[in-house]
Amino acid sequence: MTELLDLCYDVLIRILEEVEPEDLAACAQTSWAFHNFLEKNARLYKTHYLKNYDDPRVKPADAEPNWVEELQKLVKCRKILQSTNQDVKDSNFNFVASTIDSLISKASSQQETSLTTAQLSPLFGNPQNLDAFLYRSSLYGRAGTSAQKAASTEKDRQLSAKIHCLYGIPTTTAGRRALSTHPYARSRVYDLRGYTDANKWGPFRNDGSMHVDWEKVESLMVVLGYNSGLCCRRFLHRFRAPWSEPFEGVIPEKSTVLPEYPLTLVTEPEVSLEMKDPYGVSGVWSRIVCFLDYNDLFHFNFSSESALLPPDQPRDPIITEEAIRHIMMRLYVTKVETPGPSDGQALPVVHFSGKSRSVDASWDPNANSKIRGSVRLTPDGEVRWTTISIFYGEERWRSEGVQPGGPRSLRGVVGTWFDKDHDPHGPAGPTAFWKVAELTDEEEVESDGEDGHWLH
Repeated sequence: MTELLDLCYDVLIRILEEVEPEDLAACAQTSWAFHNFLEKNARLYKTHYLKNYDDPRVKPADAEPNWVEELQKLVKCRKILQSTNQDVKDSNFNFVASTIDSLISKASSQQETSLTTAQLSPLFGNPQNLDAFLYRSSLYGRAGTSAQKAASTEKDRQLSAKIHCLYGIPTTTAGRRALSTHPYARSRVYDLRGYTDANKWGPFRNDGSMHVDWEKVESLMVVLGYNSGLCCRRFLHRFRAPWSEPFEGVIPEKSTVLPEYPLTLVTEPEVSLEMKDPYGVSGVWSRIVCFLDYNDLFHFNFSSESALLPPDQPRDPIITEEAIRHIMMRLYVTKVETPGPSDGQALPVVHFSGKSRSVDASWDPNANSKIRGSVRLTPDGEVRWTTISIFYGEERWRSEGVQPGGPRSLRGVVGTWFDKDHDPHGPAGPTAFWKVAELTDEEEVESDGEDGHWLH
């Protein structure tokens, strides 16, 4: 070992850059001299991090992370995921789930294929990891197998649901197993007791905090994924659910990540609204909306049997068939303003307008409308979308949704739609929309013109 340490520093570093990150700890145990050489060698750990994972620095001016600490954390996480010991996985649930959440939230890829996604996806090809970390919400406490048990705390159940939402529902055997919970997910989605003023009738906690209810988002994704899988339009790219591959779309390309915005916005007239928009609103968006027949919805919520159910007890699972509608939306930014006191302060509030058109039936009065809305951050930094559908000058439907993966995530928005007056008798249901194309220069200028090619 003395001979190895006597090598030129750069030569030794190049040798150590070729070992696997997991083997650095073994190298450090060979001698005190080697341990001291490796212990705080930020250059070496940085090289290994950037070789295997996306750069957590969004901008060149961002501070350097603690490369040694961050890589060691990821190595530990990987070893736990590779372990076959269920007790090891159970005892490290919070560490693994939190590490993955943090890793994805900081990542932005310089290429089409994310290094982080490439590292994580094979690890979750193991069903044991899916059961141990992704299937621990209350949904799986009711609908899971003997290997799928809800976490013991609300915090951990929410964290598991969030990681599941980031992972998605792939078109694989694992994805089909996740969709098998759809009767229980549907029960939660169409339980009108879950639509309250405290959560703005959206996928938020029912305590007024506006923190995302990831268990609700998980159920919404399951229902939308199940219904999409029954529809022939799923074979068309623009109607394909954007969660069909592991961790699909939740890590944006670095070229689409805009710099931080000051609280005092740029007001020079030559700066376009699109340049001020960190969310990438302007464009053509594909949308799906699902709903129960109103008679089925009413019976599910207001029958004599339903009235006897205690408020804290979930409703029974249902397999009632739903309808699905495909809609195309053309949106453009109308105003950008500083966030309000109840919003997350890191990004501005962006308002938008546009049009929506039914794909299934050109005469559909519930899909063909003008649309307006806003995008902002929640207090805990998640992206919240609000849309309002307008028919003949009158508001009719609203929606509230969140964007897994953060601003400009290709995963799109998942949420709920409902009556604009928040009618406690409904209707309400799940919806999702995702960006499929940018607006052409002509469409941006003639925003109120003919529909053009964007619908087709």
